Amino acid sequence: MNFETTALRLVGDQHEQIQKPALTLVAPTGKLRLGEQKFKNLKRAQDIIETIAWATVLFVTATFLIDGGIKQITDIPSALNAISRLTSLVGTDLLLIAMLLIARVPWIDKFYGHDKATLAHKKLGKPILYLVVAHFLASLIEFAIVNGENIFATAWWFITDVQDMLLATISLALMILVVITSLNFARKKMSYEAWMIVHLLSYASVLAAVPHLFSAGSDIAGKPVQTIFWVSLYLFVAFNIVWYRVALPLIRAARLGLKVESVVKESSDTASIYITGKGLEKLRGQAGQFYLLRVLNKKRWFKAHPFSISAAPNTQFIRFTIGDRGDDSGAMLSVKPGTKVMVEGPYGVFTEERRTKEKVVLIASGIGIPPVRALAESMAARAGDVTVIYRVRNAYDASLLDEVREICRIRGFALHVLSGPRARSNSWMNADGTDTPDQARLTMMAPWVSESDVYVCGPEAWTHSVKKSLLRAGTPEEQIHSEEYAW
Repeated sequence: MNFETTALRLVGDQHEQIQKPALTLVAPTGKLRLGEQKFKNLKRAQDIIETIAWATVLFVTATFLIDGGIKQITDIPSALNAISRLTSLVGTDLLLIAMLLIARVPWIDKFYGHDKATLAHKKLGKPILYLVVAHFLASLIEFAIVNGENIFATAWWFITDVQDMLLATISLALMILVVITSLNFARKKMSYEAWMIVHLLSYASVLAAVPHLFSAGSDIAGKPVQTIFWVSLYLFVAFNIVWYRVALPLIRAARLGLKVESVVKESSDTASIYITGKGLEKLRGQAGQFYLLRVLNKKRWFKAHPFSISAAPNTQFIRFTIGDRGDDSGAMLSVKPGTKVMVEGPYGVFTEERRTKEKVVLIASGIGIPPVRALAESMAARAGDVTVIYRVRNAYDASLLDEVREICRIRGFALHVLSGPRARSNSWMNADGTDTPDQARLTMMAPWVSESDVYVCGPEAWTHSVKKSLLRAGTPEEQIHSEEYAW
């Protein structure tokens, strides 16, 4: 079904009124499996993945113990040697797991989502740093005692005379830098691009540590089982990183030939970028997912930005609706038609695959509307099954509102547009002239909210406020779906 709405096209610094490209709504999802078993299967798959991960930690610890790691302790130097060996094995294993979590591999993203995988990656950062530093200090103090030298002389001997120790020391310094930049106070002061450059050094730190691990590591060198395990683990992680982060995006870019078709103004501070190419169905994206968009010009080819698609996947175009938030994302709105682009993804689990209930509530605020609009378009539902709640500053200047209204009209969904100032400082809704709590107003708009799947997308603080209302209204936590562009 086609429909057209009025919009503004960007022409230099001027805007001209146009008719937006006629949008054809995709057919709703066909067969969809619902029910609690779906959630149980997801948890079971997560348990299997986590069991395998912890099994590798158990394996390296077991090999250390079998090799006499505890029995060989007879004095302080031998105790320090045992600490050095065990912290090296466990720290390296956890480091490889952490790198895999951030590699954006589909089989991890499918079960956890990019934000939860990134959160797990961050949580491993400090333990890994502590283990690696403990390994270095234990080795340093052990050799200082054995050689009868002070720590500084021993450190210099390490770096200048011991095989591969210079690389190992560089690796340690890079790891410390990466972990420090991952901490909240540092990350908030860094741009995404600066953070990304620093974290590319994590790959260099791992590579720099490899020679030392195999040449000086008594727990691996000359031991066939341990050697096979570590070589396999390194190759497995390296393959996933190289294939999904580098090779696959480049292959897709060459095959699809993606380019900007047009840039259409949606509101005073948002615009939609229409991207065309060959064989778009090969991307296999789903409504609610996001891509990393890279504009291939001189100024931005090295910058990738995460954006959700704002129309359900189709064979004609990929559409991103982007808000000008005063950062580099605003510059995306001035990209010229014909400019080549590259996308990485799709990523995310803000999709219908996580749905277990017949009733659905879609809640969005501001630029959180793109994935919600795409879900409303393609979601399997009968008239009355879906309620859409859209929080906006101004109903006359809200991105994609006309499209959302038309989709809800065609599909028989309930739509509530909450415009204007907030009801209270801690409210996520608009003022309605009453003191009615948010959760009470929510249940009036969506009476079945406690028995629905709820998808929430908007600013982080606003999303957390919505979740609180949902929990107070009786919606189980596993039925609340939200996702952040974590980095």
